[in-house]
Amino acid sequence: MLSTTEIGLIKATVPILREHGLLLTQHFYKRMFQHNPELRNTFNMGNQQNGTQQTALALAVLAYAENIENPGVLLPVLQRIGDKHTSLQITAEQYDIVGNHLLASIGEVLGDAATADLITAWAKAYAQLADLMINLEKSIYLRKAAAPGAWTGWRKFIIDKKVQESDEITSFYLRPEDGLDVSEHQPGQYLSIKVFITALGIYQPRQYSISSAPNSAYYRISVKREPGNEEKESGTVSNFLHDQLAEGAIIEATTPAGDFVLNMTQTTPLVLLSGGVGQTPFVSILDFMTQSLGQQRQVKWAHACRSESVHAFREQINAWQAEHDWFEHIVFYENMETPSKENQLSKDTRSGRMDVAEISEMLLIPEAEYYLCGPKPFIEKAINDLSALGIDRKKLFFEEFGPQTIQMN
Repeated sequence: MLSTTEIGLIKATVPILREHGLLLTQHFYKRMFQHNPELRNTFNMGNQQNGTQQTALALAVLAYAENIENPGVLLPVLQRIGDKHTSLQITAEQYDIVGNHLLASIGEVLGDAATADLITAWAKAYAQLADLMINLEKSIYLRKAAAPGAWTGWRKFIIDKKVQESDEITSFYLRPEDGLDVSEHQPGQYLSIKVFITALGIYQPRQYSISSAPNSAYYRISVKREPGNEEKESGTVSNFLHDQLAEGAIIEATTPAGDFVLNMTQTTPLVLLSGGVGQTPFVSILDFMTQSLGQQRQVKWAHACRSESVHAFREQINAWQAEHDWFEHIVFYENMETPSKENQLSKDTRSGRMDVAEISEMLLIPEAEYYLCGPKPFIEKAINDLSALGIDRKKLFFEEFGPQTIQMN
């Protein structure tokens, strides 16, 4: 346990972490990959390149220091991190590697300010956090292993089918190479896959939302092609999947993970807001709900994307809406272009960016749960817009693709 003095030392670093936390995590990752290059096979090097992983870690370290007297308040966040770690097969031994480099980085970045007492305090604080995470992840591994169709480690899957869903999104149907059952995911969960990128000489893992209803035979992931531009690098793995892997190719995957899932204990209305490829977990949720006997839960779904040509699953979603009176869907096209005959007169199609206030009559349901998924700017705006309309933030649940950098205040 940390002493009162050690807790004081940790809390005294909070102002430094607020101002220089990103510098610390940038130094940490550079140091770790230099000394342990094998970990480049475990970390998403795309997130390293664009800086989101460093930002996410800086925020996490700051949150831990701020709550060092009661780290239990961080359990929901730590649960989400634990889900990600187990999907990547993180081991207890790797926590030792991370801890050694983090402590060394604190000393190297803070210089003379990193006294022996401060390093000792942070070493004990990290050990406390590592023990918590190792035990949490052990319980997750055991729970997953007990599920029907489950497996441990990375399992080989065949790309059984590739289906183009829009100009930039393709679905990959993955069946296990061994022909045995797979564990049924919870609607909304993601699948971690890894592929060997020859140009980098390393394996690269990625997480993609499962876009099909739970079943014991296969998974479907729907992946957006990510071309590069002046502001961002092209998507290494997403483009590799699109361009290099044909039907019959092999990839590896771990068991489904994630806590952004349909709450099956609720019967209250469900409001979904998605942007771009953020629709994929909601496709899984709707696929499940439309197949469920006795489904009576009201669902309202507002989706935003750039244009009709990049809107995936449009025909399937329209069919669900026509078949089920409990489901209502509306879509905003930022660039309307020339709408198809199907959408020319549709009251379910709007032009421009999503305006929550414009459709507040549809979305504002006092007893509803709200699920948000999409790019970071989309989620942040949706949270602020819904809050401005009086929706309690405790009713808002979101999934940020990539390392979590959105802070729910």
